[in-house]
Amino acid sequence: MADVFDHAPQVWNAAQLRDALKDLPDDTPIHIGVAEDPGDFGGYRESVLVDAYRVQNWWPATSTTPERTETEKAITLFADWKADTYNVLD
Repeated sequence: MADVFDHAPQVWNAAQLRDALKDLPDDTPIHIGVAEDPGDFGGYRESVLVDAYRVQNWWPATSTTPERTETEKAITLFADWKADTYNVLD
């Protein structure tokens, strides 16, 4: 049987992010390091922040309830690979 471990990262909230950004100029690019494995930032891939959306949950209509959406008090940050030349993947 493979060794396992519980991975429970400390998820930042909006106040922590605001504090980290407070002294940066408005035009500062935001880079994101994505761990290659849970908790392993030694081999992270650098990405750039390209968008952010409020988290929305959607439920389809059923025979008894109409379709509905609900906006959470959370955002999803979208990252893409940084600008460079890459090989075309098949």
